[in-house]
Amino acid sequence: MPNIHEGKVVVIGGGTGLSVLLRGLKNHPLDLTAVVTVADDGGSSGRIREDLKIPPPGDIRNVLAALSDVEPLVEEMFQYRFASQNELSGHALGNLIIAAMTSITGDFAHGVQEMSKVLNVRGKVLPSANQSILLSAEMEDGSVIKGESKIPFSGKKISRVFLTPEHVKALPHAVEAIQEADMIIIGPGSLYTSILPNLLVKDIGKAVLASKAPKVYICNLMTQAGETLHYTAADHINALYSHMGENFLDYVLVNNEEIPDEVKSLYDKEMAEPVRFDVDRLQRLGLQVVYDKIITHHNGLIRHDTDRVATIITKLMSKKRDQLV
Repeated sequence: MPNIHEGKVVVIGGGTGLSVLLRGLKNHPLDLTAVVTVADDGGSSGRIREDLKIPPPGDIRNVLAALSDVEPLVEEMFQYRFASQNELSGHALGNLIIAAMTSITGDFAHGVQEMSKVLNVRGKVLPSANQSILLSAEMEDGSVIKGESKIPFSGKKISRVFLTPEHVKALPHAVEAIQEADMIIIGPGSLYTSILPNLLVKDIGKAVLASKAPKVYICNLMTQAGETLHYTAADHINALYSHMGENFLDYVLVNNEEIPDEVKSLYDKEMAEPVRFDVDRLQRLGLQVVYDKIITHHNGLIRHDTDRVATIITKLMSKKRDQLV
């Protein structure tokens, strides 16, 4: 069990980036809470969302798996995706189990809570809202794309994203976790389709802005076609600030290790490139820049080195505690 005296850490996001980070953080003595997006409307999650009228379970499933403490085969089963050409094709078993638990408990958030017990999750996993939300993007040409899964494929540059309904009710436990946090971590993950859908839930955003806890943005390593093409680290942060209405971050964690050319060439095919860390602009934004060698790569995929990132986070926690002594 985590030692709560090491500090309460809330991580806000979704997608692969969040689950990868949490796999590293769970092995450190931190009291973890993940606040996870419910804006997904594609793939298995989208089908379940539409057919069963419940929030999409996919991002939640990945986080539950990342924080689980069960036999590897159990996690593999939970993450299993059906490939056969029938009605189950494309569904992740864990999504179906979460849907079943939602039906049993009568409530999505309650179902997630019960699944956390089943999977012996280290920490808490909370949806940012207990309902599905529609994410839309206004593009620079004024057109509007509706649906999280459609936004990256519009071929246009995003001006802003917004939620429908506008006044989504935040999950109270998620707001409380942010209010009680000793540190708040934003990212890594898709800027417009994984991170901002959480912060745009008004009471979530308000709680983040009001919190006196240090706030850390873990910047993406690579840009993302359809969302952040050619973005620098400062561009990512300015997008967060423009949506939130004020500057609110204290630290930004960036990578200073060179990415191998052969890996870059693989990402070139996806119109992705390494995020340029424009330290001068970041410092002018009032941020403390923490840069370190925080990448790992395997089979051509670049990921954050979660153990290294977790070590940096715990050091920042210790620094904060020392300042309070």
